[in-house]
Amino acid sequence: MEIIRIVLMSVLMAFTMLISKGEGQLVENFYASSCPKVESIVTKAVTTKFSQTIITGQATLRLFFHDCFVEGCDASIMISSPNGDAEKDATESLSLAGDGFDTVIKAKQAVEAACPGVVSCADILALATRDVIGLLGGPSFKVELGRKDGLISKASRVEGNLPKANFNLGQLNALFSKHGLAQTDMIALSGAHTIGFSHCDQFTNRLYSFSRSSPVDPTLDPTYAGNLIAQCPRNSDPSVVVPLDPQSPVAFDNVYYTNLMSGQGLLTSDQVLFTDAASQSTVVRFARNGADFNEAFVAAMRKLGRVGVKTGKNGEIRRDCTSFNSKTVKG
Repeated sequence: MEIIRIVLMSVLMAFTMLISKGEGQLVENFYASSCPKVESIVTKAVTTKFSQTIITGQATLRLFFHDCFVEGCDASIMISSPNGDAEKDATESLSLAGDGFDTVIKAKQAVEAACPGVVSCADILALATRDVIGLLGGPSFKVELGRKDGLISKASRVEGNLPKANFNLGQLNALFSKHGLAQTDMIALSGAHTIGFSHCDQFTNRLYSFSRSSPVDPTLDPTYAGNLIAQCPRNSDPSVVVPLDPQSPVAFDNVYYTNLMSGQGLLTSDQVLFTDAASQSTVVRFARNGADFNEAFVAAMRKLGRVGVKTGKNGEIRRDCTSFNSKTVKG
C-alpha cells in the first residue's frame, strides 16, 4: 500500500508541475458547457470576413504564428498600446495585415454576444486560424482550447523570437526548438508559405548583392530570378509584394515544396530547406505526397498551439482583444 501511495503522489506531483508550466491543460471540448456553439460562431464570422477579402487567410495564419512565437499563444499580439510599445508595434510586426486583427476582433464580438466573458481571444485566434486554412483548401483539424489571454505585450520582447528571411537551417532549427518544435515541424509549418506574399526588401539581396562572384543567388531558378527582378527592381516601392508561392498563391497545398525543388523558393529561409542535405529529404517527401504534408502540418499546428499557454493568474479572459481588462496591468 505504501508503494502505491508513493506512486500516486509522484504522478500527482508530475501533473502539478505540468500545469504550473502551462502544459497539458488544453482540451478540444473545453467550452462544451460554457459556450457550446463557440466553434460555429467563430467559423461564421471568419467565413464572412474571408468572403470580403481573401487576404484574411494569410493575415490570420501569420498572426497566429507571430503570437505563439512571442510570449506564447496568448493573443498578446492583439494588444494596442497608446504609447506604441506593444508587441504589434515592433518592427517585425509592422507588416502584419490588418485583416488578421479584424478577423479576430469580429469573431470575438460575435462570441461575446452569445457567451460574454467566457472565451479567450487566444482561443478565438486559434480557431480562426484553423478555419482560414480550411477555407483556403487546407486540412481541417480539431483545435485544443482552454488558453487564457496574456498580461504582457511588449515590442521589446519581439526581437530574436521570430524567424528571419535570411536564416539558414541551423538558425531555423534553433529558434523552433526553443518552442519544442522539431525540424520536421519547422519544415511543415514553413509550408504555410504556400499562401500569401512578401515585400521585395525581404529577398532582393538574392537578386542584386548575393556575392561578389554572383550578384544573383545561384540556387534561384534563372527564369524565376528574372521574373523577380522585373517585379522588384532596385530601389523599388517598399509597398510592392510578391507571392511566396508563384504557382498557387491563394491555395493551401503542397506546391510550395515542389517550388523549392525547382529553385523557386522566394526567401533564403525557404530555399535552404531543399539546398541543405539535412532537410532535403523531408521537402521531397512533402512535395511528392500532399497527404503526408497535411498530416505533418496538422501535428505541428497542434504542437505550436500549446506553446506558452497561460493559465490561472498568469492570464485573463479579455473583454476586448485589443486591451487588457485592468488598466493597472502593464503592457
